[in-house]
Parts: sequence; C-alpha cells; structure tokens
Amino acid sequence: MLEKSIQKFKEIYGSDGEYRTYFAPGRVNLIGEHTDYNGGHVFPCALTLGTYAVVRDRGDRKLRFYSMNFSSLGVIESDLDDLVPRKSASWTNYPKGVMWAFEKRGYKLSHGLDILINGDIPNGSGLSSSASLETLTGLILKDTFAFDTVTMTDIALIGQDSENNFNGCNCGIMDQFASAMGKKDHAIFLDTNTLNYEYAPVKLPDAKIIITNSKVKHSLVDSAYNDRRNECETALKELQAAADIQTLGDLTEEEYEAHKDAVKDPVRQKRAKHAVYENQRTILAVEALKNNQIELFGKLMNASHESLKNDYEVSCEEIDILVDLAQAMPGVLGSRITGGGFGGCTVSIVKNDAIDDFISSIGKAYLEKVGHSAEFYVVDIGDGAHKLG
Repeated sequence: MLEKSIQKFKEIYGSDGEYRTYFAPGRVNLIGEHTDYNGGHVFPCALTLGTYAVVRDRGDRKLRFYSMNFSSLGVIESDLDDLVPRKSASWTNYPKGVMWAFEKRGYKLSHGLDILINGDIPNGSGLSSSASLETLTGLILKDTFAFDTVTMTDIALIGQDSENNFNGCNCGIMDQFASAMGKKDHAIFLDTNTLNYEYAPVKLPDAKIIITNSKVKHSLVDSAYNDRRNECETALKELQAAADIQTLGDLTEEEYEAHKDAVKDPVRQKRAKHAVYENQRTILAVEALKNNQIELFGKLMNASHESLKNDYEVSCEEIDILVDLAQAMPGVLGSRITGGGFGGCTVSIVKNDAIDDFISSIGKAYLEKVGHSAEFYVVDIGDGAHKLG
C-alpha cells in the first residue's frame, strides 16, 4: 500500500525533492463504549489497518491535499492563513483542524506541505478513520517542524480538540489516544478522567478478534452522539446534588442505584446507568483478561451490547441482527457493537475452529435479512502512529 501511495504522490505532485512517509492506525474498542467522555475507563487497541501519508515540504504557505480514498475530489488546495472549517474542504477539514489546534497552542507552522493520504480503514465503519487521520497529521507536524516537546499523548489531545472545536463532534479522547499510543498485541486500559493508562497483553491462543462491518451508517451519528453527551452532562449535574462526584465514572453500580432518583428524567437515568455500569464492566473485563478468563470477558462484551442497545440506545436493527447471529453461534465467546453507534461495526471474539463458519453463516444470514452483504476483518493488534521513512 505504501509503494502505491509513493507512486501516486509522484504522479500528482511531481518527483522532485525529498518526501517522508507516516502511518497511524485505526482502532477497535474491545469494551468501554461511551464512557470516555463520562470520566470512565476504556479498553481499545490499535489495528494494523490505518492511514498512510506521503509528505513533502513546500517553500510557500500553500497546503495541497490528495486522498486516494476520495480520488474524485482531486487535489484540494488551502493555505496556512486559511485554517477555518469549510464544507467545500471536505475531508481536509480533519488535517486542517489539527493544524489549527497546533497553531492555537503557539506551535507556528512556518511553511506549507504537499500531502497524499491513503487508508485501508473502511470509511464510515466506526473504526476511527477520522482519529487516525488527526493523529497522523499531528505526527507529521511534530516531525516536520521539530516540535520535540510535543508528546504522543499531546497529539491525541490536540486531535480531540480539533474534532471537538474545529469539526464540531463532541468526542471523547479514546479514539485519538488509541491511534497515538497503541502497542502491538496489547490493548490500552485507559482512565479517561486522569489519562493514566496501562498496556494489557491480549493473549487469545485459541481465538481471534473479528470485526464485522454492517455496511450501514445512519446519518444521525454526530447529532445523536452530541445529544447523548448532553444527556449525561445533565444527569451528572443532578447526581452531584446527591453525591460527591466529579464524573459518572466515579460511581459504582450500588452508588448509582442509591442516588439515581436525583436524575429527574427516565431517559437521562438510562443514559447515566449505562455510563456507570459500562465503566464497571470494563474494569472487570480487563481483570478477566489478565487472569486468562476469556469466556468471562466475552460475557461482559455481550452485556455491554445489551446496555448500548437498551439503555444508551445507540445500536440499530442491522447491528442487532449481526450481534444476535454471532451470540447464537457455537465458538463465539462474545460480540457487541463498537464505536459511536447507529451502524458501523461489531467486534467479536471467535474461536479459531469456528472462524470460517462464522464468516460464511453470518454473511449468508445477514444478506438474507438485510439485503446487502457485510464485510469481515480478522484483525491483528498493531502499534500506534509512527514514521515509516
């Protein structure tokens, strides 16, 4: 993929001058969904799927972007003096947002760039192609302009800032953190309130992680995501009148049940319940993985989906079909929706001897029920963003 990207870069921008290459991964979250903006724990891992960049310095302040994934848009031009979100800028609002966030922090970008992007994360799949692109841009800027004091954690925070305040999606820190800080064969147990984290080895000697792409993305994902966040923020304020807490992640299940009547709206009660219970599930799941209790980990994944479907209401018919089919199959230890919701992907842990049957049986049944096919990726856990050459 990198060779094709370099070849296309030379074709688009010419072969004069030196270029540099970079990679930032997508992510899948094993458990801990919609807890990252509620002060809870998450457990994502970086994938070997991701986004590649080929970059060359310019002598002026012009920015030129080309994506092999959106080749029909051609080269999109901008300027370092025009870092404002525009609909006409399309996908380039993501890298421009990161440039804006760097400059806002006093990191001056002294010259323009020619950038080619090529990714193998399916667009709209919920595997964080946008966070991958933001992290990739942060790494490019750190390396290009020798911003040596900028850490990979800083890059994750800058990416989140740009998505919140430049692109208008009020996401938490998980996606950017996983892309920046991933480690091969490990998932990241991250406390999103403090950014304390530890790497936990994902040892699945007899099983694999399979991501199933429903090939649907309902358009309300961003607006509903922001709605959920607002509902949780209101519930937190109501609970703070009854309990000494900073975030929903501070509560145990028992504490939540004791104080839940402080939340006046039944819908907000369900949202807060999910945030509290999912956080505790995530803590238990990581402990189970450390103790090689893979079956318990799978059961907690199943419980996570149930909560996301009924309490947080971020699933959809197509995803529920995939999860129901998976959970009913022998050899499937656990299956749940992953990502922001309203479409996208499921993540399942499947025993090695059941993988072929999982893909063929679920693929056939899903096509019959929904009318279009799903895509399956048997994934490996890879490293976080890094320079290639």
